[in-house]
Amino acid sequence: MRRTGSGEHHWRERLVHWLTPRSLTTLRRRRVKNRLLHGQDQDEDIVDEVFHHPVVYLRAFAEALVAVLVLASAFRAVGGGAALLLLVGFAVLVHAGYLWLLQYLDIFVITNVRMLRVSGILNIKQASTPVSRILDITLKQPLLGRLLDYGHFVFESAAQEQGLREIRFVGSPTQRGLTIQRVIQRSGLRGGGGRPLARPVDQPMDQPIASGGPRSEPYRDPYSDPYRDPYADPYSDPQDATSAQTAPIDLPWWRSEG
Repeated sequence: MRRTGSGEHHWRERLVHWLTPRSLTTLRRRRVKNRLLHGQDQDEDIVDEVFHHPVVYLRAFAEALVAVLVLASAFRAVGGGAALLLLVGFAVLVHAGYLWLLQYLDIFVITNVRMLRVSGILNIKQASTPVSRILDITLKQPLLGRLLDYGHFVFESAAQEQGLREIRFVGSPTQRGLTIQRVIQRSGLRGGGGRPLARPVDQPMDQPIASGGPRSEPYRDPYSDPYRDPYADPYSDPQDATSAQTAPIDLPWWRSEG
């Protein structure tokens, strides 16, 4: 699994990796690696792997803390209340782990050809869209997001893939937005500023063009006049006013005499 980006992660992302078991980290990487395109024509390389901001783990962390407190109380309790507290504590702890895993396995990857999102634990959902379908990118960053450095991306694409419609709680959103823009520009889909010419200016008109076959008429710029008929001959010489034949003009009788 080759990466073309810098490969440097923020300290928040490294903290999440440190708190996550190594087996889950391997599972996350395998999910991405197995879905990359590999072939003779083109290899798909990862430009950036987007991680959720640690704020999404606050609920799981809070439930885990409550579960620890309940389990500690169960060891001090006596009778049937201890068994009930143990059951409740383990249930809350399992749910906290489920929430943590659900966010950790929600993977959003930016490659050199497309954007890929894989989510789910048992029921896996995969959504991808080529960079050629990305029409507009909107970054929503509330006040708390500006303070904690996270934001929400909204993608407008030609096919309106629902799985990639909105990516929430993205860490370092400004940097990730610039990365997406660079991928799109490298693909030649945005920017450039110029329009291709049908023929180089210094190329003789009797030579065949790149598409094959000699050109039957001189090259003309179709953007020179937007109101010009594209099927009309733009190089027809206008009639000279001095040599043009005009219809006879009927003059009044007082000017025709003498």
